[in-house]
Amino acid sequence: MDLRHTGPAAPVSRRSESAPERVPDEELVTRALAGGREAFEALVRRHQRPLVNHLYRITGQREEAFDLAQETFIKVYQSLDAFDSRFRFTTWLYRIAFNCAVDHLRKKQPRTCSLSQERGDVEGSGEAPAVSGVEPRPDEVLQLRELEARIDEAIQALPPSYRQLILLRHRQHCRYDEIARITRLPMGTVKNRIFRAREILKDHLSDFLDREA
Repeated sequence: MDLRHTGPAAPVSRRSESAPERVPDEELVTRALAGGREAFEALVRRHQRPLVNHLYRITGQREEAFDLAQETFIKVYQSLDAFDSRFRFTTWLYRIAFNCAVDHLRKKQPRTCSLSQERGDVEGSGEAPAVSGVEPRPDEVLQLRELEARIDEAIQALPPSYRQLILLRHRQHCRYDEIARITRLPMGTVKNRIFRAREILKDHLSDFLDREA
């Protein structure tokens, strides 16, 4: 299963091609466990792009992201019978991807970071302000692109343990309980680290934000 070289699927009937795309992930898992290869291929097609993008933001390397995504899907396939249908498939998928990424980063570039003392369970909103439906001006588009590039740069500068949590929260839109399940961290630890990661990001972006203000 090489995600970099996957081409169009082999021709199949319209019914068998479209049916898996309309059912929930958890039903596809059930079909795959019953021997439905098409069901698992549908899961890969559905999730491979966001998963590769997520892993790319963690590793900063496109080839490594593809390799880790491939490793993730192989592990998912090998342990499908361990999936607990009481939870969302994506939570389980990203937990496996998280573990693959952690193992990869530990082997490649172990890093530590000393931060100020932990704070309480403080949760910043982290949400962008609402905007009107008016088409932005060209200069506003450039500013937004610059801000996005600066945010990506600041995220990459975070310690890996913080970076992964921020990406799960704000790129994959996972709930705190889902992040806790993916990372196997206590809920309080997840909230504290995300709060501190946001503070670090604000410090990295302070010059840009002050300039825009």
